[in-house]
Amino acid sequence: QVQLVESGGGLVQAGGSLRLSCAASGIVFSINTMGWYRQAPGKQREWVASIGNSPSYADSVKGRFTISRDNAENTVYLQMNSLKPEDTAVYYCKTTKFGRNYWGQGTQVTVSS
Repeated sequence: QVQLVESGGGLVQAGGSLRLSCAASGIVFSINTMGWYRQAPGKQREWVASIGNSPSYADSVKGRFTISRDNAENTVYLQMNSLKPEDTAVYYCKTTKFGRNYWGQGTQVTVSS
């Protein structure tokens, strides 16, 4: 079955950096588009970035976050730089197989001011 396991969250001061990882199994990783989403308290889950053959980003993170993938390790990364308090959220990895969405359990990112 499809499994996505995120790691790398934590507490960081504003202006700092974190790198999130999402290890995938149960999919042909090299052909799947992988995405990162986040959900802040009291808000809807929102798209952050995705990568298929090329990356794309939400305007709110463009220039600060970088999504990348290692097809040999079945892992997608999210490098987050210049973090802001408004980046505080639970970050989720997502992929799709046969039209069904799969989500990881999420990893908490907290940015203090």
